[in-house]
Formats: sequence, C-alpha cells, structure tokens
Amino acid sequence: MSKEGNQNRANLESEITSSVQKFLDKTKDKEINLISHFDTDGITSAAIMIKTLKKLDKKFTVTILKRIEEGFVQTLPKNKVNLFLDLGSGNLDDLGETGIQDVFIIDHHEVVQKVPKNVTIVNPELHNKQKISSSGLTYLFCKEINSSNKECAKLAVLGMVGDCLEKEICKLNHDILKDSEIKKRRGLLIYPSTRPLNRTLEFSSNPYIPGVTGNVKGVLELLREAGLNPTNKGYPSLIELNDEEMAKLVTSIMLRNPKANNKEIIGDIFLVKFYNKLEDARELSAKINACSKFGKSHVALQFCLEVSKAKENAEEIHIKYKQNLVSSLKYVSENEEDKIKGDGFVIINAKEEVNDTIIGTVMSILSNSLIYEEGTILIGMAYYKNKIKVSARNVGNEGRNVREILNRVINEIGGEVGGHKFAAGCMLKREKESKFINQLKKQLEIELVKI
Repeated sequence: MSKEGNQNRANLESEITSSVQKFLDKTKDKEINLISHFDTDGITSAAIMIKTLKKLDKKFTVTILKRIEEGFVQTLPKNKVNLFLDLGSGNLDDLGETGIQDVFIIDHHEVVQKVPKNVTIVNPELHNKQKISSSGLTYLFCKEINSSNKECAKLAVLGMVGDCLEKEICKLNHDILKDSEIKKRRGLLIYPSTRPLNRTLEFSSNPYIPGVTGNVKGVLELLREAGLNPTNKGYPSLIELNDEEMAKLVTSIMLRNPKANNKEIIGDIFLVKFYNKLEDARELSAKINACSKFGKSHVALQFCLEVSKAKENAEEIHIKYKQNLVSSLKYVSENEEDKIKGDGFVIINAKEEVNDTIIGTVMSILSNSLIYEEGTILIGMAYYKNKIKVSARNVGNEGRNVREILNRVINEIGGEVGGHKFAAGCMLKREKESKFINQLKKQLEIELVKI
C-alpha cells in the first residue's frame, strides 16, 4: 500500500474512533432509532449493530428500508439518536433541515452534498473512496466499541460478498477477513460450492452460463462434456473436485462463453461456519438478499442472528427467489423487443415482466455475464406500483459514470437517484416513462460524443 493509501486508511480509522466516542456519549441517556438498507450489506450491518447494542444494554428500534422515500426524513424522532446504516449519504441536505440534533451515518455510497453540522458520518467516499462495504465499516465501528465484537466479522464478510467487494481486498477488508476466521479456497466462481454440481449449475446466475442456467438438459450436457458423472450419492460438489476435474469443468464453461477468461470465472471461495455448518459465503449472502427482495427483511435479520426458526424460512424463500430470478433472466434474454440498443448502451424496459426488487440483480448478472462488451452501459426498468425502478450497470466496471448520467436525466424530469459510479439506480413516476427513455438516450449519446 502506498504512503498516500496508508494515510487515507489512517484517516478513515481515525474518523471511526472519534465517531464511536461521540456515539457512546450521545447514546448514554437516549434511545437509538436504527435505520438500515434492505440488501445483504444493509441487513448484515444491522445484525452487527444489533448484537453490539444488546451487549451495551441499549434501548433501540430497527427499521429496514428498500429506499428512503420522499418525506421519510421528516418523520424521524427528535428525541432519539438516529443511526443510518448503508443509507443516508444521499439525504444530507434533508437531514440538515430536520432540526434533529444527533444523526449518525455509516455508509459507503457516494456523497455529493455538504455534510451538515448535526450529522456524524463514516464514509470511505470522504477518504479517497476506499473499497469497503457498509457492513465492513459497521464491523470496524462496533469492534472499536468492544473488541469482543470480533464474532461479527463473518457477517461483515457476507455483506462484503453481497456488495461484490470480495475481489477488492484492501488492508481494511483483509483485516476483517482475518478476524472472521473464514476458510478460503481457490476455485470456480459458481455457487453454492457445497451443493451437488447439477443443482448449482442449473441455478447459476453469477456467472450466468448461456444454455446452462435454468436448463436441466444443458446442465447435464455440460457435465458430460467435462467427464463428470454421478455416483450413487449423485453429483459431487464444487469443493469436492480435484484439480483435473476442476480444469475440465472450467473448459466446458468457457466453450459456452468464448469471451470468458480464467481471471473472471476463477477466484476465492469463502467458506463460513453458519448454524454450525460450513457454508459458501456467496450462498448465505444470496439467501439474505432473497428474503429482503421477497419483503421478508425480518427473516433475513433473524437468519443473520442465527435464530433457529429462520433457517428453514430463509431456505424456502431462497428457492422461490432463484426460480423467479432464472425466469427473469430467461425473459430478458429471449425478448429482444424490450431492448433499446445504441452504441455502447442497452436499455431493457421489462415493465411488469420483472419484479422491481429483482431488476438490479438481473442487471448485475448481465453485466458480469460477458455477453456484452466491456464498458457497455446496461439499464433495466421495472414497474413498481405507479413508479418505475431503474437499475444501471457498467460491464466490467469500466467507462462512463452512470450515476452522473441518471442524475442529469432525473434533474430534468424529477425523481430520486442513488448508487455508485458503475452501479446506480433511480426511481421515477410511471407517467414519465417515455420522457425518461428519450432523455436517457440523449444523455448516453451526448456522453459518447464527448468520449
């Protein structure tokens, strides 16, 4: 790590230390109103904080949100300490106008507004944009409160995996991995690595394998080509394969996707002890995410806290979610009439055919599928009541800033924007659908001319 990198890391750690002290001072005689995001990173952040607050014997309430809707900030209690996890960085102006004294934010999303005096924020965007999840930040925050909170490190890793940051192992993330005692193995990045290969391949969405994902016949053909045959116990799991078998499976997958390379489909498999069993961190992360996407954030939270009754519920929800996701991917891949294609961009207007809670996942999968050229902007649209949920991704995390592009369009027509440089989203009224598409195409074409 460079001298500048060390300095920025020190600045972030120093910010965490001072924020913890302030938080402990402010919560001595006040109840805490905890608000967290509903994705894996937000849920694991909330679980880490809940465990910590219980140890401190603090009174608190928990609210899990899909997004901060217009007017929500005005409903915050003024007699409590309001703590946002994986949320809030895009609402600084509103928070500054509430008159609430004590607001804390632990988040990693882009900061474009001035931080008001009543807000204490821990965000790597203010410290050289270090790659760390909100759950990672929450873990470091809670570890600073009490070193015994090391037991929560595995939850931080699940959040990191949920936000696809496992490949961005900087010093801070490395320390979290070390604390978590998670087992790491090199292998093919399909999951779960602990389940029979035929089932794993059938529901493999990241990576998405053309002709295999969602296709039982295609799965069996691929396994036959790779020389992997079932035994009396069925097909082996990924982590049971030897090096030769793994190499043959990789070759068979690459033949179905010539653009793929080993660097993109081979990586670290993280195995974590959960409910006293060794599990693939990516599957656990996906289960948490699935619960929230199905409107069952309370099950996701209980699952993270390893409440016994939540395990079966989470698994049932995850099966339904995978089926829904595979059918959504199939729909998007087979319906070309819903796609608006331009030079360097594809807009997929799925309307009511894809659930608004899944459109972002679909876009993420497609952006990692190697179907499209690196740098291509993929924008998905799905109906949500009288609104439209929009999710944008850059293939290969390269090219233009999609958050800025969406921001310019929404400034013209109205709505809400959030996210990152290469993974952003927005919400707009359904009546603005045509205007949004026209303005979006215009902005994408203008950006192309600039390049």
